Amino acid sequence: MGGFCVANLRKKRKFAAVYCMAEYSSILLENAVEALSKLPGIGKKTALRLALHLLNEDQAETEQLADSLLKMKHNIMLCERCYNISDTKVCSICGNPRRDENTLCVVADMRDVLAIERTASFNGLYHVLGGVISPIEGISPHDLKIAQLVQRTQKEDIKEIILALPATIEGDTTNFYIFRQLNDFKGKISVISKGIAVGDALEYVDEVTLGRSIQNRIPFNSH
Repeated sequence: MGGFCVANLRKKRKFAAVYCMAEYSSILLENAVEALSKLPGIGKKTALRLALHLLNEDQAETEQLADSLLKMKHNIMLCERCYNISDTKVCSICGNPRRDENTLCVVADMRDVLAIERTASFNGLYHVLGGVISPIEGISPHDLKIAQLVQRTQKEDIKEIILALPATIEGDTTNFYIFRQLNDFKGKISVISKGIAVGDALEYVDEVTLGRSIQNRIPFNSH
């Protein structure tokens, strides 16, 4: 009986493998779908729709997309001052003389910069950590731009640091670690107010709520 079950299982697996191979009439299409399905939030069905759309597009449009992706991959760099994504050594925000250089907003990644910029409620500079401390994901303080943040407080005339990290356990852990590292900082350390629900990433918070959270920030030691 056991041998019969094993034989049936092998037949089913063989059939499934043959079915998968026959699912696409083109190995080139299958490869494209496989590559697209590796993108976040993209399943096989969506990947197939995207691949067929690109296949039916004018060749110039598809080539322009491919060229844009290659240029992004090869040419984008990190701003040498704030570590935001940039086309040049110093990003457009750090290079803008109208920005308030005395106020520094610390965020996890460039998506948070985009979210805060959309609120039009902050006119200072940023410092992008590149993530938050997460032992489960193997991200330690040394993997983030925390040491560089401390160096900026020593070299630049910063009066206030705003901690605008996600309202998560990892975000709170990172906030406390940064606060301890800034023992010698003489300015004010603030945290965005509680308008943001626990567990929310800044990119998913509506602009009005996020803007108010930044404007109504509170001292970190009373957080």
